[in-house]
Amino acid sequence: MTRRSLIALVALASVPAFAATSLEQAQKRLHAAIDEVLAIADKATSREALVERIGPVLDKHISFPVMTRRAIGPGWRTFNQDQQKQAITLFSKLIIRSYSNKFTIGEHPEIKYQSAAQPDVGRVEVTTTTVYQGNRYAVVYRLEEAEAWRTCDVVIEGVSMVANYRSQLDPVFKRGGAAAVLSSLEQSAARPQ
Repeated sequence: MTRRSLIALVALASVPAFAATSLEQAQKRLHAAIDEVLAIADKATSREALVERIGPVLDKHISFPVMTRRAIGPGWRTFNQDQQKQAITLFSKLIIRSYSNKFTIGEHPEIKYQSAAQPDVGRVEVTTTTVYQGNRYAVVYRLEEAEAWRTCDVVIEGVSMVANYRSQLDPVFKRGGAAAVLSSLEQSAARPQ
């Protein structure tokens, strides 16, 4: 066996260990994020308090820049730097508010973690079943690793949150470009809860 063959064999043998470590790290990160959010939701006394306290936690565990870029789609490349920052801020606000509105103060969802898969290096999908208010939902969290594992999409009952927003924002972009998308995000973020 040549030295090159031996190195290749060792490299291949180490891939499963790396994949298992990545899966474990991503799952731990997701568990910690969900536990942190649920602890805040359990202590919230009002919707406003929940939104205020949950925002920084979601910002720490969700990659809003990646989500925003993907939700806007190919048109993202035409946004200048200031427009991109504004879009990320507005989209983050919209997601945080929308996520917070899913909670009923005093009620706690039951989350069962089922499986995790690594479809590609630096990407992990964690499948869960969530039971909330008597309803059962299949939820898949898609995480990507940059400086840390962060959620980049959530698929609920087969519907991707990012793809759903993209289907709404794409026609807006085609009609009016970056300015129209920003205006749409501003209106959505400003709507009363």
